[in-house]
Amino acid sequence: MAIVLKESDVARVLDMKMALQAVEDASREQGLGWMVNGGTSRLRVRKGVLTMKSAALPAMGAMGYKVSTSSFKKSGGLGGLHVLLYSTATGELLAVMEARILTQIRTGAATGVATKYMARRNVHTVGVFGTGWQARTQLEAICAVRNIRKVKAYSIDLARQQKAFCREMTHLLGAEVIPVDSPKEVLKDSDIIVTATTSAKPVFDGELLGEGVHISAMGSGTLTRREVDEITVKKSDVIIVDSLENAKGECGDLMVPIEKGIINWGQVRELGDVVVGRVKGRQSEEDITLFECQGIGAWDISVALRIYELAKERGIGASVSF
Repeated sequence: MAIVLKESDVARVLDMKMALQAVEDASREQGLGWMVNGGTSRLRVRKGVLTMKSAALPAMGAMGYKVSTSSFKKSGGLGGLHVLLYSTATGELLAVMEARILTQIRTGAATGVATKYMARRNVHTVGVFGTGWQARTQLEAICAVRNIRKVKAYSIDLARQQKAFCREMTHLLGAEVIPVDSPKEVLKDSDIIVTATTSAKPVFDGELLGEGVHISAMGSGTLTRREVDEITVKKSDVIIVDSLENAKGECGDLMVPIEKGIINWGQVRELGDVVVGRVKGRQSEEDITLFECQGIGAWDISVALRIYELAKERGIGASVSF
């Protein structure tokens, strides 16, 4: 018998600590070669797109997929977002859950795991581009793995949202979160840079990057979007992606410099390689490190499994049989 979990149910059991562990565990299985990545598939119709990310984590006993619909005018841009979780032992359906909160927190957790392995230890200042819903969990995850004292937030043409974001995040994180007026101010003295935007063009000048900075770029989810420029990519001593397969089909930030011969795919490694120690997240304090994230189904399945287990233990959700 499966359980059905609404967003309110997911919110009752999922927190950042759980998501960080789940994403790290899934990345470890990836690095050990145990994860089966189904990749991302998209089905386009006249009014929108159906996107599916699938994966299996046999060592955890779980497999499944996340499916979303977007660009449908009736839904205001984003329609359904659900995870279906199955057992690898029996093939039975374990859970169906709404996945907006899951996606928001697990994406932040991915930045947290990358920061844990790639950022310098003694860092205190973060600069963030974007002040939307995804930027919130980006900062929450970073603050969970590093002692952050100050955050500088920048959002193009959204001054009111920017100020509200800073007030909210100051209260949530216990760090000083302030609005700034330019990309240059975001970069100045920042140890970690996060881009969480929908921009189609780079949001800052890579020439302004200082030594030792770690960059997590989260918004370049298609080949037509770029948050970081070619200079940033060229200056990066370590470049990590969640999945090489996915990056080759979705990462606009890397495709342009690769097509121009600035870097090649041989210089790019996966987060799983870093988590298992096959690749170092940084070689020195001076290295500039770059994490490019498109999101993989294994993270969704690993997080969903923990939600399912805890919800079942607490008697949360509706039981159904098919």
